[in-house]
Order: sequence, then structure tokens, then C-alpha cells
Amino acid sequence: MTDPQAQAALPADPPADSPVGASPAQPAGPSSETPPDASAVPSPAQPAPAVDLPGPAATILAGYTFTGPALDLGALLWDGTCHADAQIRIPLGMLNRHGLVAGATGTGKTKTLQLIAEQLSANGVPVFLADVKGDVSGISAAGQPNDKVAQRTAEVGQNWAASGFPAEFYALGGIGAGIPLRATVTGFGPILMAKVLGLNQTQEQSLGLIFHYADTKGLELIDLKDLRAVIAFLTSDVGKGELKNIGGISSATAGVLMRTLTAFEAQGAEPFFGEPEFDTGELLRTAPDGRGMVSVLELPAVQDRPQLFSTFLMWLLADLFQDLPEVGDIDRPKLVFFVDEAHLLFNGASKAFLDAITQTVRLIRSKGVGIFFVTQTPKDVPSDVLAQLGNRVQHALRAFTPEDAKALKATVSTFPNSAYDLGELLTALGTGEAVVTVLSEKGAPTPVAATRLRAPQSLMGPIEAAAMDTAVKASSLYSRYAQAVDRESAYEKLNAAAGAAMAPAPGQEAAEAAAKPAGKAGGKAAGKAAEGEKSVVEQVVGSGVFKSLTRSLGTQIGREISRSLFGTRKR
Repeated sequence: MTDPQAQAALPADPPADSPVGASPAQPAGPSSETPPDASAVPSPAQPAPAVDLPGPAATILAGYTFTGPALDLGALLWDGTCHADAQIRIPLGMLNRHGLVAGATGTGKTKTLQLIAEQLSANGVPVFLADVKGDVSGISAAGQPNDKVAQRTAEVGQNWAASGFPAEFYALGGIGAGIPLRATVTGFGPILMAKVLGLNQTQEQSLGLIFHYADTKGLELIDLKDLRAVIAFLTSDVGKGELKNIGGISSATAGVLMRTLTAFEAQGAEPFFGEPEFDTGELLRTAPDGRGMVSVLELPAVQDRPQLFSTFLMWLLADLFQDLPEVGDIDRPKLVFFVDEAHLLFNGASKAFLDAITQTVRLIRSKGVGIFFVTQTPKDVPSDVLAQLGNRVQHALRAFTPEDAKALKATVSTFPNSAYDLGELLTALGTGEAVVTVLSEKGAPTPVAATRLRAPQSLMGPIEAAAMDTAVKASSLYSRYAQAVDRESAYEKLNAAAGAAMAPAPGQEAAEAAAKPAGKAGGKAAGKAAEGEKSVVEQVVGSGVFKSLTRSLGTQIGREISRSLFGTRKR
């Protein structure tokens, strides 16, 4: 059986000088593998073949017959039999209605992401993948045929051929392999910063006041030392007076903020914040051959800091949300964003953070962006967010403990009515099998379908370190983001003001020497004078230099930064 979707995903022979797909370890870059725009055209809809199925199975299959382009997920499973001519699909235009890929460890979630990402790329849709375990990089290289692949493709009726896809590799702060991905503290905003620091609601609100002050005074918070400098100033004896106008914070809360920030820096978080700040518009690029670029964020080097990388993923989404225009319903997404280890986003999250996620997921659809959350069970995702996820691929669940059984029951309750006994089926699925329900072209849920999933055409495993390093350094983005820049910001401005205030005026030292009293009486007089002197902080704040600095900062164009739903900067 000919598979039009798989054919659309296959590139033609590369040019003789192209390194793309040269070996399973060679990453695919933006060089052309197919005639321009050939892979960007979705496969045409095909009439449903005549399939001899039992009544319930035929009803299920009818729900997956679409008139427009669609991605192929796999073949229908019914009563223990895989029907290769009964294909389970998802409409391309429904990918911006978000989704969930769930299942126990080792059931095939990562390969499902790879399968969907490949077909999206082949249809000209850019994809973002977070590679937590380090095994998604293989999407850039051609897969390796073997007996298991041959068996699976024969079972599901897949016309398989090895193929790599254009990819860019990123790394948070440049830690690990990849183009460095950084954010400024100002751009990150107080809500996301509170989440990554693990602050409670009161502390989060206090941090918001500090961001507000820095915004209004033009004290740019580029890196963590800038934020620390502003907190230190505002919590000083004289600085507290500055903070009164915006509500004030307690000394205990300020102390917690400083200690938490210091501990965060000690954990090695400094490289993630700074400039050049990553332009999230880079994620929307396509390769010269028209295929969507697959942006892979390599996280193995920072997987011991899950709260940090999960919050960074939300910063990327928040930045996209505020930059992209409204597009309404379109024939294909502008970007599909996969959030792996999604439960890390929600653990210990404040109400403000959860509200912001829910609002972002609800509204970003109309900007052409689809979000897929990847986790172990649907209960890892808050119900308000789960209600927005129209496409579901549920891999096997295990019920070894009472808690597992409770999670299984909760998962079954989230599916539409089914012809299957889902409680039994979800524990019996094998690796690479899943229960699927998606949104039809009319926006209605399709029948629940047990599915044996297709095999990815790219390498199912990581590429070699040397190949990734070569791909990273050959990227046109490397020169733009590789080198960190430390320009003048809040830390330098506050230090400069303090230094200028403490520096003696011309001739001051000579005048002080001439006026210095002699003998014991003079020493006592000098001591009394010293007692009446202002503190260093008071000298700095009261100096003409500092006042001039504050006035100039406070009257800059765009004096106060406008912040978005997540508290991130609006550009």
C-alpha cells in the first residue's frame, strides 16, 4: 500500500556536496535535500479504502477519515489484531489545538514525539523539542534499517525509508552542546523568576515590586548580579525610603530574596541570564528546501536543575505569545512546541504562574502555535490546562501500586466514551502502542482508537558528539549567540554612582589637611565630627551625582517597561 504522507516526508537525493544524511551520525542542517517547497506541501487527502472490519472498529475508522491533509500516526488495533489498511491520523490544521502525550517510562513517548515532529517538518511546520535525556538529536540524521523497524513498518503498512530532518541545537546558557540560549532578567520577569527561585506568594509579590522599581528607574536587569545589586540598594537603610512609594517589603522577606538569589547563583545559574538574549522568532524558521526547522534544546547537562529548564520553556512560549500576531484558524500551525517532563512546570507553582500558563495555552492557539505537554499521566497537568488539550496520545500505564491504580482510573475518566475497556487496555499496551483521540476537522473529538504507532524515519537515538559540535558551529546563529556580552546595566550604574559620590572633589584633600585640628583636643573634635557624618549609603543617595543619575534614568524614553501576562517584558 502506498503511503502518501510517508512519501511526502522523504527527501530526494541530496546534492553531491551536501553533508546532510551522509551517515546516521551526520546531523541534517539547513541545506536543501528536496526541490524547493516540495516537502512543504501536505499530502493530499485520500478516500478511505474498503476495509473489512468488525462493526465497532469500522465506526472508529470512519472517525479518522479526513478531507484535508493529515499526519499518519499508525494502524488501528482491534481485538488483538493490527489492521494495516485502517490508518489513524490527525488533521494538520488541528495541531494548534494542543495535545498531550502521556505514558509510563519506557512506553515510547519520545519516539511518538519524533514521529510527529518528522511529519510536521516535512509539511513545512517548524518544531521545538526539549531533549531532556539527550536522545532526540537523532532526528537530524537518517535512521538505521533493522529487523525491528522492518517488522513494525510491515505491521502498520508504512512505506519506510531512512531520512534526516533539518535541525538546530541549543543549550541553556551554553552549558552542554548547542547554541547558547540566554534570557535577560528583565525579559524573564518576576513571575517566572519567582517560580525558578521557588518563592511563595508574598515573596513573589515583593520581587514584583523590585522589578517595578528597576523598570521605572531605567536600571536594566540583564544578569543576576544586576538583580542582586538593586535588592541590596532597596533594602539598605536609605534605599527603603525609595521603596516606600511602591509599597515596601519587610526586611525578613528581603533577606530571603537575597539568600535565595545567592544560593541560585552558587548552583551555577549565572550563565543562563545575560545577553545576547535569544530571539524566539528564530524558532519559526524553515530550511531552504521548505521543510520546517526542528529546534532541539539539549538539556542533559542541566537535567539536575529541572525547575530551571522547565521555567525557561515557559519563557520561550511567553515571548512567542507576545510577539506573534493573531492569525485565527489556519491550514497548518506556524510552530508546534513540545514541553517534555511537563509535570515539572506545575510542581509547587504559584496561583499566578498557573493562571498565566492556562491563559497562554488558551490564547496562543489563535496565534498559530500548538503546544504538546509530555508527561507520565494526565493528572500531572492541572485540569484547566488539560481541558485545552484536544489531541491525546496515551501510552501504557502501569498499575503496580494503589496510587498507580488511582492514576489509571483518573486517566480513563478523561477520555470520551469508548468501545474499548480502557482500564484493561491501558495496562496491556505494548511499547510503541497507544490509545489515541484527536480533534476532527470540525473540532469534535474522534472515537478512541487503540493504535500501533509508526516507526520514525530518523535515527532513534543520539547522534555522535562530534557530529553535533560540527552542526552547532556551522549554524548561521552560532556567531550571533555564542559570545556572552556584559554591557552597562543596573550593577554598573549603581556602582558608578557610589564610586562618584565617594570620590573627593578637586582640592578637597588639601582643604581637609589644612583644617585638621592638632593634639588631643583636635582628635576629640574629629571624633565628634565623625559621629555626625552620614553613612556611605546616605552619601551616595544624597549626592548630586546619584540624583542626576536617577533623574536621567527615570526620564528615559519608555521609562517603565510594559509587561505581559507572565510578567515578561513586552518588546
